[in-house]
Amino acid sequence: MSLDPESRRRIAEPASADAVKEARLTPAEAVEHMRIRLPERGNRSLRRVLERANNDRQLKAWWHVSNVNAAVRLEINDHSWVHIQIVANIALKLLRELAKHGVEPSVVRDYGMESDDAEIVVVLAALTHCVGMSVHRRGHEDWSLFLAEPKLQALLDGVYDEPDRTVIVSEVLQAITSHRADGEPLSLEAGILRVADALDMAKGRSRIPFEKGQVSMHSLSAAAIDAVTIGDGESKPVRIEIVMNNSSGLFQVDGLLKAKLRGSGLEPHVEVIAHIDTADEKRLVPEYRLDV
Repeated sequence: MSLDPESRRRIAEPASADAVKEARLTPAEAVEHMRIRLPERGNRSLRRVLERANNDRQLKAWWHVSNVNAAVRLEINDHSWVHIQIVANIALKLLRELAKHGVEPSVVRDYGMESDDAEIVVVLAALTHCVGMSVHRRGHEDWSLFLAEPKLQALLDGVYDEPDRTVIVSEVLQAITSHRADGEPLSLEAGILRVADALDMAKGRSRIPFEKGQVSMHSLSAAAIDAVTIGDGESKPVRIEIVMNNSSGLFQVDGLLKAKLRGSGLEPHVEVIAHIDTADEKRLVPEYRLDV
């Protein structure tokens, strides 16, 4: 299907183009400029772990290979370090917003730990949740578990002593396996990762297939999401607001985000509002023909 000029102009944004361009770098070139930035807010352990992650070339190499597999070989959505940074920031924001409204993290409730420890869990889960994509898309959650466990032990060495280190590692691994489509989060932190991963939907993360002319409801709806914001809610403590330029974006919200939110444990605490922030919907394609 051919795209009209306005659609071609609008979807030609850096997010997906950069994902492919970065995947074409040599491994050494790719890892050199990777740096995850998060608002640490006085969490010294988080700062220490993040410094280690930012200096870990093996972890960064997994992010690079994951993106080569996703963006170049499979031509699906971005799995670069940029995706990792977005998910980590969203997860941390969700956790802090929930904590602000009195929602207790599971490591605090179940193990008597601190909120700072819950932040370590969600950030490490975000950093390692899809490293298994470096092996294969199919079953990548299981490959992520296999790769992440020894890496988590190394990143946490000297930050936590036993048995606390095993608790943190176990909670991260549970979050990784629970982010799959049929996952069953057993903790608030795992549910946060599951939802945060689904919320990386803005500004063209999934536009690679669209730009190649592979027009489907998935690619149409991905191109329709302009922004995602998180703040105080009205009917529930936290509001996730999704701004669309076209109503096809509702597929991302109702078809994909709902599936990740349902069963996450966040349902009592989070409201989702989606709206079109334009007087006239922007046309993504001149027409859509059902291929049967």
